[in-house]
Amino acid sequence: MHNSHNIFFDMSVFMSGVFVAPFCLLLLSIAVLPLVASHFWEKNRNKAVIAFSLGFPVALFFLYYDRDVLIRTFLEYGAFIGLLGALFIISGGIYIRGSFKGTPLVNTAFLGVGAILANIIGTTGASMLLIRPLIRANHHRHHKVHTIIFFIFIVSNCAGILTPLGDPPLYLGFLKGVSFGWTARLFPQFLTVMIFLLSLYYFVDSYCFRKETVGHKTSGDEPVLSEHFGVEGRRNFIFLVLIAGVSLFSGYVLYHLPGPVLFGEPFGSVLSQVFQVFSFIVLAVMSYKVTSKKVHEKNHFSFAPISEVAILFAGIFAAMIPALVLLETRGETLGVGSAWQFFWLTGALSSFLDNAPTYLTFTSLAKGVLNLTSDGLKELMTHPVGMKYLAAISCGAVFMGANTYIGNGPNFMVKAISEHAKIKMPSFFGYMMWSVGILIPLFLLVTAVFFLR
Repeated sequence: MHNSHNIFFDMSVFMSGVFVAPFCLLLLSIAVLPLVASHFWEKNRNKAVIAFSLGFPVALFFLYYDRDVLIRTFLEYGAFIGLLGALFIISGGIYIRGSFKGTPLVNTAFLGVGAILANIIGTTGASMLLIRPLIRANHHRHHKVHTIIFFIFIVSNCAGILTPLGDPPLYLGFLKGVSFGWTARLFPQFLTVMIFLLSLYYFVDSYCFRKETVGHKTSGDEPVLSEHFGVEGRRNFIFLVLIAGVSLFSGYVLYHLPGPVLFGEPFGSVLSQVFQVFSFIVLAVMSYKVTSKKVHEKNHFSFAPISEVAILFAGIFAAMIPALVLLETRGETLGVGSAWQFFWLTGALSSFLDNAPTYLTFTSLAKGVLNLTSDGLKELMTHPVGMKYLAAISCGAVFMGANTYIGNGPNFMVKAISEHAKIKMPSFFGYMMWSVGILIPLFLLVTAVFFLR
């Protein structure tokens, strides 16, 4: 059996990049089919056919040549979709009641609260908790697509930089030895990005709000003003706390248990992932069972969004294996040696690949550049240059997940929930026009201020 470090050197066909083609085709399908075959793409069954057709040949190849890589990817996908699914179901059982009116000030406050919550219950938890009340608050607005886009920028991605619970790459860093409080030192980057995005959003939303006709604002479609603020399904907050508890227990206890190497991973790592998958499923089922049907009805809860994400990311996780292996085996040829390079390369790949393994790949590359030989990331975290690399990699993985719909799990779910609420979201390329126009200049600013020194 071949290992992941010599596949490319043993097989010229693999080095030619042939097996990266399914991943590229899957990305192209996600981007193009909604434009040219929208009715076909609407059905999850057809998405499953595309994802299976492109992901299965890659999985079959690795089943024969490197089964360990395939099993590790399967476990990573299980933990990924288990967490997303649990947070989706649990948050769907919480109905935030109130007569919110989507003014620029109220909408900006929603995004600000989401930025804080993203570091406590993760970008996925915060996104699923707040997107529905934000949509309800703006259902009377004509211009609201920009609000959803900025929500994805801020709550679903950039805000989750301060704690390992915020975003999966940082959680993996925590598992690999980065102390829980280390990411708090990224507060200057967090503050810079949040001030820029929240200020720009308030300006854009104020312009759109003034642009709407008075007749539309008073059309009678506004929220009922007599509805008092309240929260229904409050017991689900207990499940959100338990989700965080499972993550911390896995990181502090299970991950570091000694044992034999399984599938090329430490025993504790495999046990941690299996425990997370099982726990997330149990918590999701319990939440769904104890939540009132009326709460789900008020939230217009449906399994369609999480089903779409599960189907597409199953194909993505399988199809992206060759790209990640290529990056791992040939990464040193990139000539990376400065913080800004780590920031942009990690971010660029995190926009299209899963940002968690991309984070681990570039932290390994950073250790190689500095000739650090210890296991884990503790030595990188304490090295005077290594900590700059680690900060750049962390920011690139988290911030630039906002560049595309597939850059981070919550992005697609927010899009799906919004479309379920009859909001016409931009296409894959249409969304990227927003991200290139707004986020790339912001990331250039972040580079100049933090990563060129």
